[in-house]
Amino acid sequence: MRVFSLQDLAELVFANHPIVKQAVLLSAEARTQVQQARGGFDPKLGAGFDRKVFGGTNYYNNWANELKVPLWPGGVDLKASYDRYVGTYVNPEHRTPVGGLAGIGLSVPLGQGLLIDARRSTLRQARIMVDAAEADRVKQINEVWLQAAKDYWNWYYAYQQTALIQEGVALAEGRFQAVSRRVDVGDQAPIDSVEARITAQDRLVQAEQLRVELQNARLVLSNHLWNGDAQPVELPTRALPQDPALARLDTAELSRLRTQAAVQHPTLRKLDAKIRQLGIEERYRREMLKPKINASGTLLSQGDFYRNEVPATYNFGWDNYKVGVDFAFPLFLRQERGKLQYTRIQVQENVLEQQQSRRTILNRVDASYNTLKAYERQLAIQALTIENQRVLLRAELAKFNLGESTVFLINARETKLIDLRLKLASMQASYEKSLAELYYYAGTRTQGNE
Repeated sequence: MRVFSLQDLAELVFANHPIVKQAVLLSAEARTQVQQARGGFDPKLGAGFDRKVFGGTNYYNNWANELKVPLWPGGVDLKASYDRYVGTYVNPEHRTPVGGLAGIGLSVPLGQGLLIDARRSTLRQARIMVDAAEADRVKQINEVWLQAAKDYWNWYYAYQQTALIQEGVALAEGRFQAVSRRVDVGDQAPIDSVEARITAQDRLVQAEQLRVELQNARLVLSNHLWNGDAQPVELPTRALPQDPALARLDTAELSRLRTQAAVQHPTLRKLDAKIRQLGIEERYRREMLKPKINASGTLLSQGDFYRNEVPATYNFGWDNYKVGVDFAFPLFLRQERGKLQYTRIQVQENVLEQQQSRRTILNRVDASYNTLKAYERQLAIQALTIENQRVLLRAELAKFNLGESTVFLINARETKLIDLRLKLASMQASYEKSLAELYYYAGTRTQGNE
């Protein structure tokens, strides 16, 4: 037989449990969203070619190329281009020298998009959502561990029940044999052997029922056991549960857990990330209330500017340029104002939800702590009750040996003692489960498994 401790369970769960591995993917998934958002700042290279020849006439030969590099500050776009528009029927406005026309310039938003634009908003929100995904990951792992810990202590209680009843069966069988021998020699009434036999049979029935419950509890705990190859494994029948540590918590630990719950609880961290995300969205929506004013400027040069024989007049300089300004402004701004108001309402909703969640979490922490303290007092009383019951049983056995008691009274005392010990085991298991709940409500895991 080998003890399968709670720490052994923790190591297997955190290393191999599929839901724990799935939870780890949440953070990885959020990071891919950040990578996608960064794509809004990727340089873009574009090119297009059109040519028309009809009736022996070269109508046009158009070749346009552009490299666009988004810059973070101010939503500015750096542009480099090369255009070659030649042919008989090319619009003079667009016609270029035979060697083409090169350009390099900037496009700058002077109104909407100067402080924040869609691509900067998306990237900032994606970065914040990494924190939300991390909170979700911690919450899922905590939930898995809470259920695993509860199933472990259910297995412990089922094991203790089986062991205590088996002990009771052995005592009842031994008493039946002793009473039978005394009946055979005439020192005991035959009815006492019947009483002893009924008790032994009743405990055998209980033992059989509890054996099935222990098997089922072992199977439930096995739901959390996986090996490194992602294959399910079962808890061996030779495995024994550890004894409850019954770690006592003081007010200093409660204060620490309350502080941690108020700041680091996964639910609150996720809501905080959501509020920060909506703050970015609100800032972006305010920016959308501004008019669109985009200014662009490009310095021009003949496409073969690298040749020495090209006159400086046609090279890059302040005399060769192209500029433009675009302006647009919705007169009523109903769509933009509606989106801004909707975002502000969402912020308020999440702030209120965060306030209520924080209060609920802290109350759950306090309630779990109160439950633990109540169990501590009950366990102390129960231990004293068991000792007193043992005294009564020893006294009854002494009276029985003197012929002043009956098998019925001994069985009653013994059954009561077994029931009290079963209740103690149940309370110990409940204490450990309440301890796991306390740490879960505080947003963490039990000591030694954080």
